[in-house]
Amino acid sequence: MSKIALFLREYERGRERKRSKGREKEREIERERERERERERERERERERERERESESESERESERERERERERERERERERERETTVAVSNYITMKKIYLAA
Repeated sequence: MSKIALFLREYERGRERKRSKGREKEREIERERERERERERERERERERERERESESESERESERERERERERERERERERERETTVAVSNYITMKKIYLAA
């Protein structure tokens, strides 16, 4: 081969190596971008799980408040029954005294 042909062949090989390196660098950059996108998706999934936990926590707190209100209503009903019983007994005793006094 002539010196010119050898030179051109080496020149083309050098250009191909540069292109190859450039393509590899671009692939590496794209892989890094994909890793960053995956990390962002994972952060978003974590934020979503946190929102769900907060929502569940709020729902649980609301359920607990509702159960507490129901317990308070039941205690109030029990106190009312006790008052009614006390009044009924008091009325009975009063009526008994009136009956015995007559």
